[in-house]
Amino acid sequence: MSAARLPDLIVDARQMVPPEPMEHTLDALDALQPGQEVLLIIPRQPVPLYDVLRNNGYAYRVENGSGDDAGLFYIHIRQISAPE
Repeated sequence: MSAARLPDLIVDARQMVPPEPMEHTLDALDALQPGQEVLLIIPRQPVPLYDVLRNNGYAYRVENGSGDDAGLFYIHIRQISAPE
């Protein structure tokens, strides 16, 4: 029997002002367990965060919101797996 997947960590930064989104995202990354993902929801591209992620072994994928979520960015962040 395989272990149940842990829920993803969500950082809802829609009402935060800088540097809060970066701080909360980095805190969530510190709590990240193998197989989990951090989802950052933010109303602007967090460009400074992208360099931090790349330099610290994280991969990210950006989705643009649409419809009622237009103008939001959904940043999916996960640890880059070590080679097996």
